[in-house]
Parts: sequence; structure tokens; C-alpha cells
Amino acid sequence: MSKLSTAWGPMSIRVIIGIGFIYHGFIKLFTSWGHDIFLRMLTEIGIPGATVISWLIGAIEFFGGIAILLGAFVTIASIILILNMLVAMFTVNISQGFNVFNVTVMVEAGPKYGLPGYEINLLYIAGLITLLIAGAGMLSIDKYLKERSKPESSE
Repeated sequence: MSKLSTAWGPMSIRVIIGIGFIYHGFIKLFTSWGHDIFLRMLTEIGIPGATVISWLIGAIEFFGGIAILLGAFVTIASIILILNMLVAMFTVNISQGFNVFNVTVMVEAGPKYGLPGYEINLLYIAGLITLLIAGAGMLSIDKYLKERSKPESSE
């Protein structure tokens, strides 16, 4: 593998995963309709403390997404987000099957969709594991902090 791909490859993963988590976390935290729908879903599936959990998950996704996007504390953020995805997968998505498009009924206007399957969870987890293995890559706060902490060579 070339130095170019190992240096820049993780950045493309960081960008799309970071944006994905920011988007979903933003809806849960900063829109009343998104938060209400998410809270109702957690309540209906019997999650204890659904109100607190709904805010916590929104914060994990939003701020974790920002950390991933910026390449800041990628190891810690990836582990937390992997755990988040595993919990979501086993409490919500696995019962829906694999396919992200869970068609529940066909009507004249087209398909109606239910909750997604666990396909997306696995894709996010795979990307986050890649970041755990490869690191944050170029244009990341982690790389900047690592280079800054290196002792200067005396010549």
C-alpha cells in the first residue's frame, strides 16, 4: 500500500462517517420533531430512561461525529460510536433484517418503509474499525498533536 493511500485514505472515511453522525445527532438534539420521533421510538421499544437516553445518544452522535470529522481523539470517539452502533443494532435494527430498506407495505404512491435493518450499522462499524486500525490520517487534529509532541531533532 502506498504512503499516499495510508496517509489520505482515512480522511475520506472520516468525512463521510463524521457527516453521517453529525446529521443524525443534530436531528435528535436540535430539532423538536426529530427528538420527539426518536424519544417515541425508544419509549415504544421499552428502553428504560428513554428521555435521558434520547439526549445522550443525540450528544454521542453529534459530538462524536464532529470529533471523527476533525480527526480529534479518533480512537476514543470510534470506540464510543462503535458501542453506540452495536446497541442500536441489537435493540432496534437486528429484528428488521439485514436490508437498510425495510419495505413494510406497498401502496399506490409507492413503498412505505419501516425501521431500517442492520446493514447501515455494520457499514458504520466497519468504517470506525478502519479508523481505529489506520488512525485519523492527514488533515487531522490527532496528526497535528502527534507531530507537535515529537521532540525537535538537534542537528
